[in-house]
Amino acid sequence: MSEMAAAATAPATESAARAAAEEDVRIRPITVAEYHRMGKAGIIAPDERVELLDGRLIEMPPVGPEHAYSVRRLDAYFQQRFAGRASVSIQGPMALDRKSEPQPDVMLNPLPDQKYAKAHPTPEDALLVIEVAQSSLAYDQGPKLRAYARRGVREYWIVDLVHGRVEVYRDPHGERYRVHLSAARGQVVAPLAFPGETIAVDEFLPPPP
Repeated sequence: MSEMAAAATAPATESAARAAAEEDVRIRPITVAEYHRMGKAGIIAPDERVELLDGRLIEMPPVGPEHAYSVRRLDAYFQQRFAGRASVSIQGPMALDRKSEPQPDVMLNPLPDQKYAKAHPTPEDALLVIEVAQSSLAYDQGPKLRAYARRGVREYWIVDLVHGRVEVYRDPHGERYRVHLSAARGQVVAPLAFPGETIAVDEFLPPPP
């Protein structure tokens, strides 16, 4: 083998060795109980934007004005529309499983609201889960979608601020949803739990530029 060929082969060999070594690394997941103890001990600051998903602490991006606007609109609209019929949770925790406690932007849960004074809503409680996505779009469409589907969250919406639409996922099966719909500006969506309550997508998307 020439010196040039040997030099070209060496980086590839080293890269393969590193990849093999990384595959042997075992990640020690964090449980929800440990996550809460970290908060009480001050390891996680009260104002630190993190959530636990699949045993990993995920650092959430800063909330931009468009994201905040959509969450406020959803909150106001859902509080008015579903008053007395469902509990509306805004950026509150969900007890997804023993290694996951995400904080969806909006959740619609069955009444009575007092039920959630002692325990966070579970996937069985969730009538609808909504994430507002901009810089977090790939995360919400990927790991978070798979986690919600795996635990049987019946309906999941992504308010996609990047493309100006709402993605609707229904009928969880394994780590995916069998039904995937998309509604753009000028169209309407309705939760499965309240099929007669159509909501205009423009109600909670930021005004177009």
